[in-house]
Amino acid sequence: MNKQLIFQKRPFGLPEADTWRLEENQIPELAVGEVLIQQHYISLDPAMRGWMNDVKSYIEPIQIGDVMRAGSIGKVIKSNNHPTFKIGDCLTGWGGVQQYIATNGEGWYKVDDTLAPMPKYIGALGMPGMTAYFGILEVGKIKEGDIVLVSGAAGAVGSVVGQIAKIKGCTVIGIAGGQHKCDYLINELGFDAAIDYKSEDIMQALKEKCPKGIDVFFDNVGGDILNAALTKLRMRARIVICGAISQYNNKTAVKGPSNYLSLLVNRASMQGMVVMDYAKDYGKAAQDMGLWMMQGKLKSKEDIYEGIENFHDTFQRLFSGDKMGKLVLKVIE
Repeated sequence: MNKQLIFQKRPFGLPEADTWRLEENQIPELAVGEVLIQQHYISLDPAMRGWMNDVKSYIEPIQIGDVMRAGSIGKVIKSNNHPTFKIGDCLTGWGGVQQYIATNGEGWYKVDDTLAPMPKYIGALGMPGMTAYFGILEVGKIKEGDIVLVSGAAGAVGSVVGQIAKIKGCTVIGIAGGQHKCDYLINELGFDAAIDYKSEDIMQALKEKCPKGIDVFFDNVGGDILNAALTKLRMRARIVICGAISQYNNKTAVKGPSNYLSLLVNRASMQGMVVMDYAKDYGKAAQDMGLWMMQGKLKSKEDIYEGIENFHDTFQRLFSGDKMGKLVLKVIE
């Protein structure tokens, strides 16, 4: 049987457990040219919250009655004359929150799980890593000597952003929640400084740790932190809008930045980025990041929980902050 998490209700605010229902259905039969993938790991990402809203976005919303959308990785266990993939291949794609998926292979990519564990291919070597790579290099346009500020810096994207900026010769300050995460940024990932937004006054901390201002702000959080960062822009600074996790579960209007005129004064720019726009160049990014990993310059941390039945509790960790690095759910039994 195939355990599947079905999206059954659009949430208002933080999703409750009854946003989904768990079903057990027959493992699908294969049409000619299809493979059956037994999924091992599911990627949990803040963007999943936005996909549940019935609003215009960069991707169609999840429909009621569909399997919950998610990135995933697993292995081919059956094939019906597929032209490319064979039994035993390790594939990553959009498999959703379920244990098995039949697919013609469109949108799936073969990876080598002998070179890196599967969870890394949905973390630093997957969509979060691609987001960090293209966001900081192509949108942030960092150059050696830049001062880079990263919010959500201990998360799957932010942690990679900061490390890439260090590799490129930048000074990097991370914002994270809690002393443990801040210590991780400095002692494990090599950030130059960290700000604990839970215990420090953001404005004062920015004055102390970014006395010369910032050239690039990579924002995963939005809200008050974005507003504070706008006051520290240097001339021709770049702000990368990757996400706004502080606003995703709002029951009131999204809080926008009141300090936006700093963009005018400093001739700065603020640009949104969606990783799918860079799909044709994923291979180059994966090569670069794989090399940095081999050289010990890029580290990643996967926070792995088990059981499709525990999806809701695990998903909540995205918003409580009770996780480190990339959040992953193991669904193979």
